[in-house]
Amino acid sequence: MSDSIDLPQGALELLILKAISLGPLHGYGILLRIQQMSTDRLEILQGSFYPAVYRLEGRGWIRGEWGESENKRRAKFYRLTAAGRRQLKAESERWRDMANLVVNILDVAPGEV
Repeated sequence: MSDSIDLPQGALELLILKAISLGPLHGYGILLRIQQMSTDRLEILQGSFYPAVYRLEGRGWIRGEWGESENKRRAKFYRLTAAGRRQLKAESERWRDMANLVVNILDVAPGEV
């Protein structure tokens, strides 16, 4: 994977919430969806991914239910809860505000300060 990007703290949980908001997925499916949405620029290691999923589940933002994956294996499928939808909305707004602020600062030209 070329030109991969390191995620800022807190971004992984937001991306997991976003991926699940598009439809229920098992863990590996969430990883693939994030990779796909990033056009293969993000590669998330399982060592950080699964603890984030468990934190989200512990906070009540996602709920897992056992089912059968497309390859006929038992897998836990995650979906957003109402609290998770609210969190996704709030965190998305916060990240957009922060990104806009940083862009505005980076666009300041000499003499504008």
